[in-house]
Amino acid sequence: MTALTTQDHTAEKSLLIVDDDKPFQQRLARAMEKRGFETETADGLREAVAKLATRAPAFAIVDMRLEDGNGLDVIEALHQRRPDARAIILTGYGNIATAVTAVKLGAIDYLAKPADPDDIIAALERKPEEKAEPPENPMSADRVRWEHIQRVYELCDRNVSETARRLNMHRRTLQRILAKRAPR
Repeated sequence: MTALTTQDHTAEKSLLIVDDDKPFQQRLARAMEKRGFETETADGLREAVAKLATRAPAFAIVDMRLEDGNGLDVIEALHQRRPDARAIILTGYGNIATAVTAVKLGAIDYLAKPADPDDIIAALERKPEEKAEPPENPMSADRVRWEHIQRVYELCDRNVSETARRLNMHRRTLQRILAKRAPR
């Protein structure tokens, strides 16, 4: 496969949306089509990887948690097939460790759900040298603590016992924290 130039890349508006929340996926697909994208959808990891095997799009919007796997695997498969593709991760369960992993695998941004289609387009089309606007609401102390726990958990390959040991925390306490949603 030949590499596309930046000009060719922005002219091609092929987009893959991978999300197991079917109503959200369909609303987002319609919104992106109205904005000029040629969209294709996938409900999960297996379906997305199968579609990538036949045609790798210029853009992708991928949910982090899929019923049959992890959205990071979709990002990795996309960039193996098409290194110049611009992909973003959407998630309702954001944390710093997974955001860093997503970027290392080739994602260009990491947005919290529900994301506005205009914000998604801005992220997809943002030039690498441009910086995103800083958040209006900085994280609370509880959120920073939760992010740190998530980071250590990811670094320990999601091993609860090892994470609890490193954080000097009881294993069941850690399990309760991990089961809850992120604080605001």
